[in-house]
Amino acid sequence: MAALQLEKQRGRYAALAIAAVVIVVGIPLWWKTTETYRAWLPFSEISELDTLQLQLSVDIEVVFSRGTLTPEQQKKVPLSHVSEKEHKIDAKTGLRYKYETRYRTATVMEEDALNQQTAAEADLSLHMLSESSCGSVVVYVIPESSTLLPEDVKVYVGQRRTALLRSPPFKSSWSLKEVLSSLDVKVEQVVSTMSFNHEDIVAALSDRVRMTKVTKESMADSMRAIKSSPGYEITFSLLNPDPKSHSLHWDIEGAVKSYIQPLLNKLAPIANFSVDSQILYYAVLGVNPRFDNSVSAYTLNADSLSHVINPVEARLGSNAASSNPVLNFLLYVPDAHHSPLFIRDHSKREVPSNAFHSPRWGGIMVYNVNEMYGPEAEHPVDIHINMAKVMGVFLAQLRLMLGVQHTHPPPGFVLQSPGSAGLADWELDRLLWSRSVENIATASTTITSLAQLLDQIGNIVINDNIAQQVSSAVTSLQSAVAELEAGNLAFALQYSREAILASERAFFDPSLLHLLYFPDDQKFAIYIPLFLPMCVPIVLSLLKIVSEAKKRRADKQAKND
Repeated sequence: MAALQLEKQRGRYAALAIAAVVIVVGIPLWWKTTETYRAWLPFSEISELDTLQLQLSVDIEVVFSRGTLTPEQQKKVPLSHVSEKEHKIDAKTGLRYKYETRYRTATVMEEDALNQQTAAEADLSLHMLSESSCGSVVVYVIPESSTLLPEDVKVYVGQRRTALLRSPPFKSSWSLKEVLSSLDVKVEQVVSTMSFNHEDIVAALSDRVRMTKVTKESMADSMRAIKSSPGYEITFSLLNPDPKSHSLHWDIEGAVKSYIQPLLNKLAPIANFSVDSQILYYAVLGVNPRFDNSVSAYTLNADSLSHVINPVEARLGSNAASSNPVLNFLLYVPDAHHSPLFIRDHSKREVPSNAFHSPRWGGIMVYNVNEMYGPEAEHPVDIHINMAKVMGVFLAQLRLMLGVQHTHPPPGFVLQSPGSAGLADWELDRLLWSRSVENIATASTTITSLAQLLDQIGNIVINDNIAQQVSSAVTSLQSAVAELEAGNLAFALQYSREAILASERAFFDPSLLHLLYFPDDQKFAIYIPLFLPMCVPIVLSLLKIVSEAKKRRADKQAKND
């Protein structure tokens, strides 16, 4: 009897020991080895980015040349003035514009530069003296009687970051404060032309704000331009649908070097560009043009232009080795049976450039060659394409695609052509402002969306690489916002590019999807066959031990009674 009791006691101790090992060691070990790994993320800093308050700071320098101020007024310069404007876009997005204006008189060397024969020469001479920082604006106030500008021109905007402003009539009795007050309106117009304006900045925030907050013109420019990217592929294609009639020759390499490369060199801070070209034979537009007897020519109406892209795009091919967006520029030479071919707009008028563009895709130009040879010419006829004419059209389309928005200056303003550079310095600054704000808006939206997703779905694995990318994006965003506030436009663009790259790498990381579709019923289907055979004996043993303990307590109570 004693041996039997000893055996039962040993069994109870064994059951309790096994249960203790399972509860104390087994369950925690299983929980730790099967939990979803989630690296630490800066959720508090990300939540701050959900409310975006941007400050854009512009340095303005107003330089008075000889003859614009009285000696008494000159004694009170140099001086500076700071003005701010605030715009609340929505509950989570706000803008503040800070203008730091410094007033001074021109130096002797600047006076010599302003004595040039033309405004263009004066602009070049002033640029040779000193180069203004990126994002800044310098306004030279010249006397009202100056012959540097034509009489009907009030403001001349050069190729750099310099503008010449004809002085309005000042009274000699005016104080310097009254003089500056009379200049404020014109200086503000110059800054709005050469730097950013509110409509363009709001359009750059389209990823965060509702479309109703954006003007139609700014939104049209924003939708036409291709989205910000670290790189772009530019492809020039010559379409020859009738090689039996036309033997086409184009110096695309020389044309790109002369007309396109200067623009791409200017845009190097924004993105990397690669350029290639190809010739496609027997490539047609896919739309049958109509013959117009009134002009004895074939025409393509604006309504049919949208049907041209898809058939041609199938022949273009793609660069599978690159994930960068592609901009296509096509030169189409009509075959002899459909020449000449002209493009008409919605008003049924011929387009002067005989070209059209598709937003965020590229452009197509029709190049007629029927007048270059007579009916007795021997086929195929050698045709040398005028690349200056072609590249002039493609350059204008490329500027639109890359977001160089068309400027509408106020009356009395003259904007100097950018010339061979393809882009004026102040046009580059306008693009940098828009791109920086667009990158910040896109990156902040991406990173906050990712944080909300990770917070709501606990099954998603957050590995160290994703955490590093998220932290890098947050740090770059904070730096970009700080540099914008300080007026360092070039650094702001650099940090905003880093932020958008890191945020997109984190958001589209494939490891986020590994355990996303692993519901609870599948977990039970896996774990029940594993744990049930082991748990049943342990649970039954524990129940038996509890039952026996209750019985012994009852028997002991009965004896005591």
